[in-house]
Formats: sequence, structure tokens, C-alpha cells
Amino acid sequence: MTAPRAPLVTSPSASEIAHAAARLEAGELVAFPTETVYGLGGDAENAQAIARIYAAKGRPANHPVIVHLSPTADPAYWVRELTPDAQRLIAAFWPGPLTLILKRAAHIPEAVSGGQDSVGLRCPSHPVAQALLEAFKGGRGGVAAPSANRFGRVSPTTAQHVREEFGETVEVLDGGPCEVGIESTIVDLSRGFAALLRPGHVSAQQIADVLGVAPRLPDGSDATAPRASGTLKAHYAPNTPLALLSFEEIAQALASLQSGERVAVVARASRAPHLEDLPGIQFIAAPDNPLHYARDLYSLLRGLDRASVQRIFVERLPAGPEWAAVNDRLGRAAAAFLSDQ
Repeated sequence: MTAPRAPLVTSPSASEIAHAAARLEAGELVAFPTETVYGLGGDAENAQAIARIYAAKGRPANHPVIVHLSPTADPAYWVRELTPDAQRLIAAFWPGPLTLILKRAAHIPEAVSGGQDSVGLRCPSHPVAQALLEAFKGGRGGVAAPSANRFGRVSPTTAQHVREEFGETVEVLDGGPCEVGIESTIVDLSRGFAALLRPGHVSAQQIADVLGVAPRLPDGSDATAPRASGTLKAHYAPNTPLALLSFEEIAQALASLQSGERVAVVARASRAPHLEDLPGIQFIAAPDNPLHYARDLYSLLRGLDRASVQRIFVERLPAGPEWAAVNDRLGRAAAAFLSDQ
């Protein structure tokens, strides 16, 4: 099941794509759209370009980035062995929102992996991303591209979001709003078995259907797992304090608001129609469909940062597998505001 494709409201010209590819080849950074979020790209084999990504984002040097490949690139170039499981998943889900972690080939800079012996690879399906990757080094190169935002903050799903983060300091290819809206699923294959490190649009069940065995799921006990993008306890956070609460807890919190305090409440439309009429409350009716919720999530959080509210209350969502990716992002966003962080 896939989310409806967001409209591609604009598309860079061939000359703009060529210019952006030339900038990447010169070691500069370019932000570009993928089907998940906008990435801040640099040549994955250029240690100086990778360092520029880390510096621009304020990203810890030990936190790896994902290498993006064109559909015609050879993923085997980047790894010690392209395992049978990797080949099965590539055939099933590339191009698409799935990142695979494998043992890094010796000639690939360790900077792209945060000093680890593994590397994350994916092939995006967005047409602008594919055009850029095909133009970069004739389609044979790889572009390291974490989300194009300051580290730990809400990922961008439009070109305007990137400009809000970096102003005119980063060139942006505008490919319209991202259709998936949250980061790729990450599956680790570097230890001889499949482990899901970050849920996303490609589900654990879909992975199991391809491999014939369910991937290990993240439960906090996998001490040997490689570090991976977007898996810190606190991440994806807006600037406005956010709390993840049950609907009943939201009602209690609203009853104890101070006079004049402005808050936003994000709840599924089917759950809370009466909240629209409460004074001092900005009610956001979130989609009941998990794919639509994921697509809209980051734009919603960025909008609330501009809404002059003092706190954000988000309804805790069901625990079913179809909500796993959204629950992961909301849980990490809320963790940024817990007292032990």
C-alpha cells in the first residue's frame, strides 16, 4: 500500500540539474528532494564534502549518513559483499524508501559511516533525485545526504523548509512536496541477519515477505547494532515543547491550563471534533490514515512552530504495525522535551 503521490509542483531544468551535479563534483553541498524528505547532499567519496555536511547540520561526527545511489549505479562498489538478502531487498524495494546497512568497502571513506565499518545505501525514487544522481559522475557516484535541517530538528519536506533552515547558504533543487514525508526504513544486514533499525514506509512485514524471515525489531536491547541515521532517543523535534499523550491525558492537561496560555492539540479528526471550539486551543485535525499522517507530519510540526503556541499536545496513536513509523518519529520528538534529556 502506498501513499498518494504529492503533486510535483515544480521541476528543475536540465541545466539546473547539471549545475547542481557540477557543484557536488566540486565538493560543494546541494539540497535535493527525495520521496521521503529533502536531503543535504555531498560527494560521498569526498571527506571534505562530508565534513561540510556535518558542519552545516551541527551533526555529531560519529553519526553516520546515508549514501544515495542512482538506479544505474552498482551498490556492490560500496560494500565488501552484496549479500543475497541485500539483493532480494534491492530487487523488491529499490528505487524506494529503504536503506540497507552492509559492511563498508575498504576504499569508501569512513567519515560517511561515522567511523564505523558499515555503510548505509539507498536508491531514491523521486525523479529529481534520480536526475541529479544520474548527472553526478555519470550516475556512478554516491551522494551522502542526511535530512536538510539542523541536527535533531524537524526534517524538511519542501524546498521552503530547507530555505528556512539554511537561507541562501545552500543551493536547493525544488521538486515539490515529498510524497512519503518521513525518512526511509533502515534495515541492517551487516551482522549476518536482518534487523530493523528505523521503521518507515517499507514495513517489517513487507521485509519478512521478501526474506522469508521476520527482521529483528528494535527493542533497546540490541547492543551490537551499528549506529544509524535518525535513531537517537531524542530527534525530529520542533522548537515548541511537545508532549505525546493519550486523549484522556490531553483533556486533563487542557483543564489545567493557565489563563492566557495558548496550546496546540494534534488529534485525529475522528477522535476530537469538539476541541475546535475551546478558547486558547489551536486544534489540528490529523489524518486517520497512517500514510497520510506520515506525509503531513513534519509540515504540521513546522507550522506549529510558527503558530505562537507555547506547547503542543499530540494524541498518542495506536500501537499497530501500520502506525510504527509515525509513532517512532513522534516518540523521539517528545523525548527531546523529557526531563532526563
